[in-house]
Amino acid sequence: MNSIKFYYRNVLKNTKKIEVQLAKKPKSLPIVLSRSEVEKILKSPKNAKHRLLLALAYGAGLRVSEVVSLKIQDLDFEELTVHIKQAKGQKDRISVMPESLADSLRGLTAGKERDDLVFASERGGKLATRTAQKIFENALKDSNVKKDATFHSLRHSFATHLLENGTDVRYVQELLGHQNIRTTQRYTQVTNPKLKNIRSPLRLRVKKLGL
Repeated sequence: MNSIKFYYRNVLKNTKKIEVQLAKKPKSLPIVLSRSEVEKILKSPKNAKHRLLLALAYGAGLRVSEVVSLKIQDLDFEELTVHIKQAKGQKDRISVMPESLADSLRGLTAGKERDDLVFASERGGKLATRTAQKIFENALKDSNVKKDATFHSLRHSFATHLLENGTDVRYVQELLGHQNIRTTQRYTQVTNPKLKNIRSPLRLRVKKLGL
């Protein structure tokens, strides 16, 4: 569509409205984990660094590519913030650092240089995104959480739980780095408190239904 627009407007100098039927994209709700499910997943890895990686990803709403790219200088322990640099769309943003993780992060990064990676691989290089995803997949399996969740579900859950706590959607938008507020508003569909308070009209006991 952008190529067609460019051709007509910049090459043919035609400023008329272009009527092109676009294919409809399937709309699906994000897979969100409950707080208890997140806790089970974060407790599952036997490796403390792996637990910390998953906990920070959830606690700061980070993408898998962002958490493996974090450097020591990106962590501000005084302000309890995480500086995500050149994220999606080549934009920087600031997110929150969970206070409960500050001591563990200090211990992990102690004695390292400012330019060193927070979660380096065993060989000292950058941890592959697939490795981080595998850490989550193993934790999900070991936790017995029966949802088709992915590493990105931690980010979905971060946003949803903030909205459930009453955080303004525009602040959540900034923390996630969404350019369009509509992207963030997707989470209001899975965190509507009025919807959650509705009870099904089915009141028959299971025995009467033969179930």
